[in-house]
Amino acid sequence: MNGHVASGAGEPALADQVRRVLETVPDAALPMTYRQLAEALGLRPPRTIQRVTTALEALMREDVHHGRPLVAALVVSQRGEGLPATGFFDLAAELGRLPADPSARVAAYRDEYRRALNARG
Repeated sequence: MNGHVASGAGEPALADQVRRVLETVPDAALPMTYRQLAEALGLRPPRTIQRVTTALEALMREDVHHGRPLVAALVVSQRGEGLPATGFFDLAAELGRLPADPSARVAAYRDEYRRALNARG
């Protein structure tokens, strides 16, 4: 292993590209949807959203490891009240960043979103 936690060929490089996009887009462009992020990265089918979510999961692990806010919190599902997909919440809880109790997750996510937004640039 080369120190990256992403799996699959090319995924560490994609995770780095995702971080660069999320750290440099204007505040007004946030949150981005998974699809908007895929388009910003120039990804083409197949599996564009799956590749984005794999890269975001790698960034979540990296951010927790380094004690940083979750940059992945800046990406939301186009369906669902401006919140990330369920996988974000599950992994964030597994990593100890958000509560395991689903009823407490949205408020904790909003705090994480603000922290990630404030940590940019």
